[in-house]
Amino acid sequence: MKSESAHTTDAVTTVAQLAALPRDNACYELVRGELRVVSPAGGRHGRVAMKLAQLLANHVDALRLGVVYAAETGFILQRDPDTVRAPDVAFVSRARADRIDDDTRFVPLAPDLAVEVISPTDTFSAVEDKTFDWLSAGTRLVLLVDPASRRVHAYRSADNIVVLGENEQLQADDVVDQWRVDVKSLFVN
Repeated sequence: MKSESAHTTDAVTTVAQLAALPRDNACYELVRGELRVVSPAGGRHGRVAMKLAQLLANHVDALRLGVVYAAETGFILQRDPDTVRAPDVAFVSRARADRIDDDTRFVPLAPDLAVEVISPTDTFSAVEDKTFDWLSAGTRLVLLVDPASRRVHAYRSADNIVVLGENEQLQADDVVDQWRVDVKSLFVN
């Protein structure tokens, strides 16, 4: 996850207002009607997020399972107050993606899988709060990938959390058909 700063202005509180902001090289999320600026991530964060996205996209494309989204793609998780979050990587199944009428703006649903890569400037509690936003909106699996500890925290619900070390295998085939990944492969340079 890229680090997010606290509240920046009361002027932007809705999805429409967020979408109308100028693209000034800043990335924003809207959390329960509160605009947050998300700062750029570091190199290690980018490498790990890209590696996971590459492994996921190759698998999803080969089996035609759905759509993989890159970082900064906004997903509408809640309305009134509005919440738009942007994971580092996301997956939406083909059946659900085919029902999206317009994907030129924010994706109007929660992804099946959301991935947050923890940055050195993140607090675990802030990233976990974001995880619970994903789960509350209907995301079936949230992966918190921690490059510092070389662990993956897999959340299927608030009380179904598995922590995997680099010598273990992530089994996500309940959400992405047949997708299993050795955790250590995410941290290879």
